[in-house]
Amino acid sequence: MLISKPVAEAIRAGTVTQAFRRWDAPRVKVGGLQLTSAGLVRFDRVSRVRDPEKLTERDARRAGLKDLATLQRFLAPTVRRPSPRGGRGGDTVYRITLSWAGEDPRIALRESLPDDETLAGIATRLEQLDARPTGPWTREILEWIRDNPQVVSKELAALRGVELLPMKVDIRKLKALGLTISHDVGYELSPRGTAYLEWLGRQPG
Repeated sequence: MLISKPVAEAIRAGTVTQAFRRWDAPRVKVGGLQLTSAGLVRFDRVSRVRDPEKLTERDARRAGLKDLATLQRFLAPTVRRPSPRGGRGGDTVYRITLSWAGEDPRIALRESLPDDETLAGIATRLEQLDARPTGPWTREILEWIRDNPQVVSKELAALRGVELLPMKVDIRKLKALGLTISHDVGYELSPRGTAYLEWLGRQPG
């Protein structure tokens, strides 16, 4: 479920407590967690809205929208188009009750300084990521980020001579391991990522 940064921040602040989506069937599970730009969001309840015309201004505000008219436009049925995901939108409006569930767990991970055993485990995981037809890439991109901190991603891709979107996907994989930090502009190595490269440089061969 797509949650924009402003909405995620409002969920964290407690000013947004619900969302509405038009689906064929619920796409989130009660009790499930989703990682957003503002931390973890919990799905506390999912219920069918039997008559969307009876939604109120209060419903709109609690969903982070300026008024009921905006909410009604957002929920208006769309033209269904065949796709691998089964079309766009759905026939049923759902109310999803939300709450903030805590900080992004990667924040604590990236600040932690791993021991040698953990570093070896990171190396094994990165070897798995490197095992693709185009060849190893993880060390190269970590070193590029170390040497070019907070460089706009488009420029970083040009420096590396790679396409932008695949590079950003790769960096997200490294971020999930706590090795990089994303900024509004560019990236930098986390303390964990710095420790990994220093450890790697000490390895024989």
